[in-house]
Amino acid sequence: METNLPSRRPPWPALLCATALGAGLIPGAPGTYGTLLAVPLAWGLDRLGQATFLVATVVVAAFGSWAADVYCRATGKHDNQQIVIDEVAGYLLTVAFVPRSGLNLALGFVLFRLFDIWKPPPVRWVDQQVGGGWGVVADDLAAGVYGAAVLWAIDHFQLLVRFV
Repeated sequence: METNLPSRRPPWPALLCATALGAGLIPGAPGTYGTLLAVPLAWGLDRLGQATFLVATVVVAAFGSWAADVYCRATGKHDNQQIVIDEVAGYLLTVAFVPRSGLNLALGFVLFRLFDIWKPPPVRWVDQQVGGGWGVVADDLAAGVYGAAVLWAIDHFQLLVRFV
């Protein structure tokens, strides 16, 4: 007999992807932990070139949307806080168009978390209106666009002294 009740246990590929290799399972501030995991990922991807960085960002967003959808259906909870692959995708977008120096990676972390938590329009609208796994990832990508714009302006206009 099959039921429509959530199993509470997503399949392991979706669990590993959605929780960013388990970062989302750390209690306290899973979104912050997911973003922290993305910092060394961004640094490493930078070594492979800009094209690879951008392709990897799209791949993380695409697979993250799939994994988030599977995770939400399995747990019965939309945008479960354990899903942090969306933070990884949003952070990668935030730092995608600037040199990935230590200062930019750190500032990108702060800016992305600010916009992800604050959710200025239309980020909040996306968060509330777009459903499924894509909706889980889309609001973080929208926050990433804000972060990217501010970080690009700071970098381009040299608004901070570089410490690298």
